[in-house]
Formats: sequence, structure tokens, C-alpha cells
Amino acid sequence: MAAALLFRWDGRKTRLFFRTKPESYDTPSLIAFLQDLRRQTGGRRCILIWDGLAAHKSRPMRAFLEGQRDWLSVERLPGYAPDLNPVEPLWGNVKGRELANRCAENLAEARRALRRGMSRVRSHPTLAAAFLHHAGLFF
Repeated sequence: MAAALLFRWDGRKTRLFFRTKPESYDTPSLIAFLQDLRRQTGGRRCILIWDGLAAHKSRPMRAFLEGQRDWLSVERLPGYAPDLNPVEPLWGNVKGRELANRCAENLAEARRALRRGMSRVRSHPTLAAAFLHHAGLFF
């Protein structure tokens, strides 16, 4: 799963954008995720806060990001700093509710539970703002 928490500059509006796929995310699938994100935001300027995943730093990803400067700025988190990443509390929240003690029969069942959790978070914009505050990034 890949997710992006979107916040307006004034903190008034939050959005949750996510995609799931059965395999691990790699550079090509993350580039596709960012292309979808651009479509979802209408190409509005965004600042992407990213951790140190290898696919985030690959040569093809760097080349792709270079061509996206008209709408996307990238800020990298320090080496190991999950506490600074607002998406980490999102994962913890969904894992602690919809995925807690779940032994899914297959990926489709796990995906449905995950989508329920994301829908719950999406329907409570104050939750997304709390994830931002938890990371120490607030307006």
C-alpha cells in the first residue's frame, strides 16, 4: 500500500489518497502512484515528505522527480525517523483497528479491511490532522 496525506497550506482541509497492490511497491509503481496523485490534486503544488525507502531514491525516481518540479517539491526525512512521518500513525491507526487480530483468508479480504480503515480515516478529517500534529508538523 502507498498513501499520501494531503493538507492545505492553512490546515483547513485534509485528504487521504492511497493505492493498494498485491506486490511490493517499487520505483515504477511509485512513479505511477505519484502520477495518480498529480491527477487527484489537479496538478496543484505539493510538498512530498518522504522517508529513505530505496525506491524513493533510485536513479529512475530521481529523474522522474526532476521533471515534476512544476508541481512537486520533495523533502526527505532523516535516515530512520518514523516519528516524523505523518503516514506512520495512519498505518498504526488502521492496523490497531480494522487489521487488529485479523487473520485474512486471502489478500482480497485483507484489502477490504484496509479499505474500510482508510474510509474511516477519510471520513474523520480531524484524524488526518492529528497524524500531522503527532509528527510535529502543524500549521
